[in-house]
Amino acid sequence: MKQHLHYYSSHLDHDIPAGVVVFLVALPLCLGIATASGAPPLSGVIAGVIGGLVVSIASGSQLSVSGPAAGLTVIVATTIEKLGFEGLLLAVALSGLLQFAMGFLRAGVIGAYFPSAVIKGMLAAIGLILIMKQIPHAIGYDVEAESDPSFLESDDRMPLRTIFESFKAISPGAVVVSIVSLTILLLWETSRVKRLRLLALAPAPLIVVLFGVAYNAVAQSFFPSFGIARQHLVTLPMVSGPSEFARHLILPDFSQWQNPQIYITAATLALVGSLETLLSLEAVEKLDPLKRSTPTNQELKAQGLGNFLSGMLGGLPLTAVIVRSSANIDAGAHTKAASFIHGALLLLSVIFLPDLLNMIPLACLAAVLLLTGYKLAKPKIAMEQYKKGFNQFAPFAVTIIAILLTDLLKGMALGMAVGFFFVLRANYHRAFALTKDGRNYLLPLQKDVSFLNRASLRSYLQSIETNSSLMIDGTRATFIDQDILETLEDFIKSAEEADIKVETNNVLGLSPANKTLK
Repeated sequence: MKQHLHYYSSHLDHDIPAGVVVFLVALPLCLGIATASGAPPLSGVIAGVIGGLVVSIASGSQLSVSGPAAGLTVIVATTIEKLGFEGLLLAVALSGLLQFAMGFLRAGVIGAYFPSAVIKGMLAAIGLILIMKQIPHAIGYDVEAESDPSFLESDDRMPLRTIFESFKAISPGAVVVSIVSLTILLLWETSRVKRLRLLALAPAPLIVVLFGVAYNAVAQSFFPSFGIARQHLVTLPMVSGPSEFARHLILPDFSQWQNPQIYITAATLALVGSLETLLSLEAVEKLDPLKRSTPTNQELKAQGLGNFLSGMLGGLPLTAVIVRSSANIDAGAHTKAASFIHGALLLLSVIFLPDLLNMIPLACLAAVLLLTGYKLAKPKIAMEQYKKGFNQFAPFAVTIIAILLTDLLKGMALGMAVGFFFVLRANYHRAFALTKDGRNYLLPLQKDVSFLNRASLRSYLQSIETNSSLMIDGTRATFIDQDILETLEDFIKSAEEADIKVETNNVLGLSPANKTLK
């Protein structure tokens, strides 16, 4: 124990500044993701606090930072519309229990079973949805964008229609803040700014928030027509101390425990959240200067604990998130103390600085999330998938379209089905190939030969001419399905009548009487 404390305390000179930087990056993201999800802004901060104070301790990762994730906004927004916010909280708490169980069941390898094309398609679709949902906030539309992710339905509340209508009621002040905020965010990513150490140390989201607050203060005083109305600012409950903060926590609606939709949502959150966490951990390990590895099953338990507490205390679902984790690494963090410090600062800010946070324009947060959405769905990603071939691009594109037309879970299922089809097609062609030399035929069996290859096997066998010889070579086969063996045995039995001499080599599972036919 003393060794652990000494290890963490010896790196505080790096971890404290890194924790401050991550806090400044995380605060606008926590507020923005909550707003994008149609949830109370406080719920995003609660999830960030739990991610910092609880998950960081339970996790085996030294540099990963957990909190509310943009990748879950679609599920969260849809659930709130169908079940209410309290119903969402119950689903979040249950998803935490599922993740905890997944950790004990050693499901940390689950990410390896999802094709990368489907995962990239999921993230790209989420990016597009995020962009569409933030446009009304970015231009100061008085009616919030609806949370229904089915953009092409003929529903009057369809987000696309809301977006088009929002351009009829633009707030000039919100537009100015959004444009300038996006400019700042893009400028901060240029090499010129990164070379200036003083500017590079200041997180771009913090600069955007400070600009938005300062702009609105000046505009309200001198140019009221360009000011931003109260309904377009962050709305956190005003608290004055920890005890009052506790009174603002929202509890789950346990009366919905018999609703099947609760359990479907919980399973979806557990699956998607676990995938996003595992993908984030892979990225963090690549960025870690010390190349430390994270035990994935322990991470699922940590995320499960965090989501259970977040749901019970009124917070959004959380995952390990690459944006905050990369900011943590860039700021020079050495241990998980940096993530813990960022969680403590989030808690202190919402308890003691709510009046200051309520001055932040939603347009600032919309700009941050618009850029986040673009990074998830930028055209370069689609081009990279296209260059990899149709078998990679098709699942990617189908996943995006299906998610936009239906929902996240159905879209991913359809993308998985398309990906599985291409895997089957590849195996179908690679299972064997018939070669001919005069009246001699060779049929080598490659690796795994399943019942799916039976039709093509019959076709090959029927093409063998009479008065010839066939060698069936199973040396390279690691698995031969019983259906394939039966097909071979049936052919061998009938080969004598066609005057076909059949020999086999290392075809495991073939009946001894049928291994060679003179």
